[in-house]
Amino acid sequence: MTAPRRIRSWLPLLLRPCPRAAPTSRTLLHAPPHRAAAARAASPLQIRPFALSAWRMRNTDDFSSGFTEGEEEDEDFIDDSEVEELFQQQLPAGIGEGQHRVFIVHPDVKWGSRKQHLTTAELMMAEAVGLVNTLDNWRVVDKIVLSTKTPEKKRIFGKGNFQSLTEKIRKTAGITAVFVNVERLSPLSERELEEAWGVKVFDRYSVVLHIFRCNARTKEAKLQISLAEIPLLRSRLKNEVAHLDQQGGGSRYIGGSGETLLEVQQRLLKERELKIRAALEKLRRKRHLLRSQRKHKEFPVVSVLGYTNCGKTTLIKALTGDHSLQPRNQLFATLDVTVHAGQLPSHMTVLYVDTIGFLSQLPHQLIDSFSATLEDIKHSDLLVHVRDISHPETVNQKANVLNVLENLQIPDRLMNSMIEVHNKIDLVDNYQLTEPHTLPISALEERGLDELKRAVEEQIVSSTGKHILDLKVDLSTPQLSWLYKEATVQDVRVNADDGSAVVAVIISAAAYGRYKKLFAVR
Repeated sequence: MTAPRRIRSWLPLLLRPCPRAAPTSRTLLHAPPHRAAAARAASPLQIRPFALSAWRMRNTDDFSSGFTEGEEEDEDFIDDSEVEELFQQQLPAGIGEGQHRVFIVHPDVKWGSRKQHLTTAELMMAEAVGLVNTLDNWRVVDKIVLSTKTPEKKRIFGKGNFQSLTEKIRKTAGITAVFVNVERLSPLSERELEEAWGVKVFDRYSVVLHIFRCNARTKEAKLQISLAEIPLLRSRLKNEVAHLDQQGGGSRYIGGSGETLLEVQQRLLKERELKIRAALEKLRRKRHLLRSQRKHKEFPVVSVLGYTNCGKTTLIKALTGDHSLQPRNQLFATLDVTVHAGQLPSHMTVLYVDTIGFLSQLPHQLIDSFSATLEDIKHSDLLVHVRDISHPETVNQKANVLNVLENLQIPDRLMNSMIEVHNKIDLVDNYQLTEPHTLPISALEERGLDELKRAVEEQIVSSTGKHILDLKVDLSTPQLSWLYKEATVQDVRVNADDGSAVVAVIISAAAYGRYKKLFAVR
């Protein structure tokens, strides 16, 4: 009866109606009444009607029209309480239940396409330990690196290694979970391993997703995590119903609905996924509006990216002096895009975007779920890639970051102009710069920041097509004040004899066009 209990542990949460459902409003997604009634009558799991609260859309064009000022958020978007409801309902069973004493298993693949060439098994194990230690109330009680020639098999290891591993796990007291340090376990593998070891089994996907869940603060982060959890719930659903089939209960039709239990549950999960995707599309359009506003004000945008815990937030704090930023020595401390204004040596204002950190061996589904957040990178004027040069896996981390950027299809103009920064040189004894076209810094000690700002300014001027000009202005007109407002004024040389001045400015082509038209300059 293990499988029915596991279904019962999380499925009612999936099917529980949201609290804001209004009978007079048009619901976006709901289960047909006759099907829901049939399900309740026939299913031992007490399936309740699936009804999400009303989300009104004025017409079909509204979905693609974009936000306009003055729209009321509760008419266009899912509210905070409903996001929280979705977020709390979907917690996969087992992973978030209090404390965990974890046994970590790292399969060391000796050859083939899954063999890692830029790192070692020991370093990958160290990262797995770091992931577990990031979570409150999780503790590593033991760990093992075990070689395998058959990572694609259900039990991952050969018969002898698997038997000795099982004996070791069962003899280790107090274990509540095993973390198999692979990208993703199949539902069948997960079930086989749990039955063999007698405890919950996690992979990198589920552990990283739980870290995301614990760090989620904003509406967008919670929705993206809820979307990323859908494949996890779907694969486990198939696993559980397959187990029910062995008992003759999973493939029976429910009442007069014409659907099996699996089909009903898959449909309800699909409806929830559509709801979340639609809400994220609204957020995507709102983010597009914010980008348009920044572009209209002609603020250059610099995206600061890198492997998780490389020091991005510390660097942005040092570049901007924004004391509201509180960097944490923790994996995935930043899940939401935040924007911070800073000044370059020419007094030009730029916007630094703090992005989510990257990690090796993450499934594309997880990256895809955060595409709305990562989309900001594509629309930047410049990328700054921050590397923790003190980390023993810094080369492998760089390769992983570049691989993610390639998968995101970042434009060539951004990849070719990207500035690579070697951070944390204060942690390296006798640091020597060995790679060309990189800048050594210590964000914590604010070393090397002047050179970085000059490099950013040079690339921004080049990539945005701004002009560096000396303009003669009449001080009796608003020309000078206009330039201070619309351009970056670097220097003013006043000629008192004729009441004029020569102003050195950095100005965009569009702003210069407006200047010439407004002041009749030839």
